[in-house]
Amino acid sequence: MVDVADKPATHRVAVATGRIEMLASTLAIIESGAAKKGDVLGIARIAGIQAAKKTSDLIPLCHPLALTRVALEFETQSQQDERPAAVACTARVETLGPTGVEMEALNAVQVALLTIYDMCKAVDRGMTIQAVRLLEKQGGKSGHFLRKEP
Repeated sequence: MVDVADKPATHRVAVATGRIEMLASTLAIIESGAAKKGDVLGIARIAGIQAAKKTSDLIPLCHPLALTRVALEFETQSQQDERPAAVACTARVETLGPTGVEMEALNAVQVALLTIYDMCKAVDRGMTIQAVRLLEKQGGKSGHFLRKEP
């Protein structure tokens, strides 16, 4: 692990996003609340929060952090022309500490999307997780990063 003992504690923020593409009929099940396993987006939100908190248990060289905020938002996206139906997930993670929370935000998104897959795989095994990426990072010596989307 990187030694962060001499780094000052600063307010750190990371925002990550990703999406899971699916059949329009699968999105309809999610939106209607008719999935056999229950509230897909509610359970995915809890899974993402848990994932952010457990990141250091899963990624060997990540520092365990006391997170001050983990928030996940979901946006359903109807099928349009060539673009399939999807659920987009955005995670915002914050802490006051000596190291950033990028991995926690990325992990939260991945696990939330995997949870959606798990809860809907009985009706759609062809779902695809895509475009998981860091959108923004604030705090620390390296300063502010903001992804410039094309």
